[in-house]
Amino acid sequence: MSSNTPPVAKKSPTERTHHGDTVIDEYAWLTNKDDPDTIAYLEAENAFLQDQTAHLGDLQEQVFQEIKGRTQETDLSVPSRKGAWWYFSRTEEGKQYAVSCRVPADGETPPAVTPGGRLDQEQVILDGNELAGDSPFFSVGTSAMTPDGTLLAYSTDYKGDERFTLRFKNLETGEPLDDEIENVFYGGAWSADGSAFFYTRVDDAWRPFQVYRHTLGTSEDVLVYEETDERYWVGIGLTRSEKYLVLGAGSKITSEVRILDANDPTGEFQVVRPRKTGVEYGIEHAGDFFYVLHNEGAENFELATAPLDDPGTWTPLIAHSADTRLLEIDAFAGHAVVHFRRDGLTGIRVLPYEGAEYEIEFPEPLYEVGPAGNPEFSTGRLRLAYTSMITPASVYDYDLATHELILLKQRPVLGGYDPADYEQFREWATAEDGTRVPISLVKRKDTAKPAPTVLYGYGSYETSIDPGFSVPRLSLLDRGFIFAVAHIRGGGEMGRRWYEEGKLTRKKNTFTDFVAAARHLKASGWSDRVIARGGSAGGLLMGAVANLAPEEFAGVVAEVPFVDALNTILDPSLPLTVIEWDEWGDPLHNPDVYAYMKSYTPYENVDGRPYPPILAITSLNDTRVMYHEPAKWIARLRATAGGGPFLLKTEMGAGHGGRSGRYDAWREEAFALSWIIERGTA
Repeated sequence: MSSNTPPVAKKSPTERTHHGDTVIDEYAWLTNKDDPDTIAYLEAENAFLQDQTAHLGDLQEQVFQEIKGRTQETDLSVPSRKGAWWYFSRTEEGKQYAVSCRVPADGETPPAVTPGGRLDQEQVILDGNELAGDSPFFSVGTSAMTPDGTLLAYSTDYKGDERFTLRFKNLETGEPLDDEIENVFYGGAWSADGSAFFYTRVDDAWRPFQVYRHTLGTSEDVLVYEETDERYWVGIGLTRSEKYLVLGAGSKITSEVRILDANDPTGEFQVVRPRKTGVEYGIEHAGDFFYVLHNEGAENFELATAPLDDPGTWTPLIAHSADTRLLEIDAFAGHAVVHFRRDGLTGIRVLPYEGAEYEIEFPEPLYEVGPAGNPEFSTGRLRLAYTSMITPASVYDYDLATHELILLKQRPVLGGYDPADYEQFREWATAEDGTRVPISLVKRKDTAKPAPTVLYGYGSYETSIDPGFSVPRLSLLDRGFIFAVAHIRGGGEMGRRWYEEGKLTRKKNTFTDFVAAARHLKASGWSDRVIARGGSAGGLLMGAVANLAPEEFAGVVAEVPFVDALNTILDPSLPLTVIEWDEWGDPLHNPDVYAYMKSYTPYENVDGRPYPPILAITSLNDTRVMYHEPAKWIARLRATAGGGPFLLKTEMGAGHGGRSGRYDAWREEAFALSWIIERGTA
């Protein structure tokens, strides 16, 4: 087969029968990664893609150089104070990965950072470039220091399958310890004295289900908790006060928390409040009491307090509000901070232990603000991350005594970027059921309307796509594109109800909201053509809207797309399936859910109409959305649908997040952007 001939996947009919419904799946064989025909097919698709996009090579290189040229390649993050040290990371020109470092601390004001500079007395904690070596993929899953800052626990992944190897390092000598543990998950926590490290393991379905205690210098780790309910994940952390270990078990809709005195690592964890279906809660230690953020009888969550000796007894502090979704509580020695969402925007409320509470004001009509690393329990400052669609990522310290916002750093954008050249807007589309759907937009001021528009969407898991800044996006905006985000139901932008109205048997609202947004942009004069883009669950969105309204889109970019959702959610042996039943429904046991999912899942609903050009991007080692979902989808599109072309790009050595090095990631983004630019200007 020549590379300029579209690959034709063989058809090997496989029957699927559920609830009296029999379906023939001609491409089920692609789920077998060990089948040589599978790898051969993926490689043939890559060869075809290379042939079909070869003419974009100069544009890809140009966009890559633009991203690279706008980026301060040798740079420092703003240091964060923890105990006797300031912690930060830095990057070096020409190197793929960041280097984690620290310097001795003196006072609350962080040392000044200058692009390209170094800090005196620097101690390297982890050098990602050294650890990565020649591996084509590298990722750090855990990096946790003992409370006294003398030992480091860190984990590494060289495949992209998110199964890590845990190691330990003496930061005083720089020497590694002999302890090494395979097949661990993200996160972990030290005991107060640094003698023990708690970590999680995953089962065959990639579910973190066990918590172990590792005592340094020993080989027999102790299982301290195992979650037998397949709907629940587990995780463990240390409170900011370093007084309690917090072991959480949670499904998509229910939480259960256990706590243990961090000075007693071999003790028994105490349940805060037994799980109750539909009740989610989290706990924060505030010195003499606990904060509890929960949704019992409070759709948008309520903040309560609880005594140390009876953490399951909750006294309301901030009552539920229909217009404000409480997201997170951060407790400190003298104050607490509540992160919230209102009117589609994030916000911050300060709760001083002495004095009245208040909210911090920000100047722009669209923005995103949140915590930016606040590891110190006793502090008079609050570290914030701030950005908007025209303001590069910025780090502030908020002085709690003076109420002053102190800009510590704004991400440098080289090449003469001037935010005054750009403008951002909020539009509202009207969905099929009359719901108003917010859309955030950004463009150059000199871009005339209508213009080609990239419309991005996600719309699942209550995840919000907030109006933030992007350096690669400038390569679109400066070519006369508009960039827009559709804040569709299934996300969390407008509160918990927004999420509830876009999940389970109301999932189709997510897709129709996105189509309504695309139509609004055209009807209101913003756009003359719309290119849709989304990834993971947003890739499911891409497949669904391509089926619903293919005529509305000049192109579709679907990254690691969850497009074979029904087949995946029917198979409880696959990673994440049982956990996902609370998000999508259980089609294996419920015929109504089966019928509903079958009516929208992209792979099931490809037909013979003309489809727009589609670019699907996936990774062979992805454990979250398997490579075979987009592979099957593209095969069926090519065999069944009109229009196109339909292209599949498979990273043969990466996971869910794609290639790991920053230069590699820039090249991948330049590839996608060059394809989008052609679609928008053709």
